Amino acid sequence: MKIKLIMDKFHLQNDVKVFGVQVKTFPSGVAEAFESLIKMLPKGDQRSYYGIAEFKHGSMHYYATAGETFPGEGRKRNCDNLTIEKGEYLVDALHGWRTRTDCIKEVFREQLKDERVDHTKPAVEWYKNDEEMFCMIRIDPSKVNAEHT
Repeated sequence: MKIKLIMDKFHLQNDVKVFGVQVKTFPSGVAEAFESLIKMLPKGDQRSYYGIAEFKHGSMHYYATAGETFPGEGRKRNCDNLTIEKGEYLVDALHGWRTRTDCIKEVFREQLKDERVDHTKPAVEWYKNDEEMFCMIRIDPSKVNAEHT
């Protein structure tokens, strides 16, 4: 399936504190990791969820995470704590993501071709709701400033 990418820029105003679980069997274990995370939280909880993917030490490290609603929530739930750094991101919205998860890899592959990307930062999937998710990759801050000179 071919998708049209817009690659808008998005400014994340503040760091986002998240907690979750590492998916040891990526990509096959992603759905199960999010299901176990959701089961830890109150029924009907309306927070955002995030997938954080990073290639390091020769393998993919993927975390299924949720935004913290109070400091220390991740520790309380015996989860890993991570931070999505504030700053400029390349972003593509994926509508109807539940039936299009096979497109996510292609979106990130295209974003990574952009010369502004900071290859030292993880890729972020921001599951805003059941319909819309953002594929986000951080722009190198030195390349953001260069655009304005």
